[in-house]
Amino acid sequence: MEDTELVELFWARDESALAGVSEKYGGLCRQLARRLLGSDRDAEECVSDVLLRLWESIPPQRPLSLKAYMLKITRNLTVDRWRGNTAAFRAGELTALTPELEACLPASPSAEEVSGERQTAEAVDRWLKTLSKDDRTLFLRRYWFGDTVKEIARSRGVPANRLTQKLNRLRGGLRRALEKEGIVL
Repeated sequence: MEDTELVELFWARDESALAGVSEKYGGLCRQLARRLLGSDRDAEECVSDVLLRLWESIPPQRPLSLKAYMLKITRNLTVDRWRGNTAAFRAGELTALTPELEACLPASPSAEEVSGERQTAEAVDRWLKTLSKDDRTLFLRRYWFGDTVKEIARSRGVPANRLTQKLNRLRGGLRRALEKEGIVL
């Protein structure tokens, strides 16, 4: 079923929309959640929460890309669950990603700096648009989807150390772009 048809089913409040998106994108969302959380059970719960969030948000939302919308919800819910899990212990691949990006992203904002979070996100989006498709895909696979360097290297048929160097250069480019825009790191 096409995404536009699924969105129309949500708008019609037809529960078959949930089965349709679950069949079409559930595995992808589960994979993302499992990679970041390190737990099959948490990933399953997260995907259930994603389906609920979709049901609650469509309508009024009418996403242009249902896949991207669903993955964004998955990512956000996964990060929230990860934060809850790490209050008691550290788990999942997300822990390993955080130190890599700390040097090129600002620290967690205070209440006064919450609007700066949006400014930072917009600056990162602008920076991503300046990258080649290959570099943008590499950066997003590593830092959005949480793929390991080994997995990316294997899928691209290149040595892992070459990708590590490329990621270092990309993070340096991001840091310089943010500093150029006046975002304090």
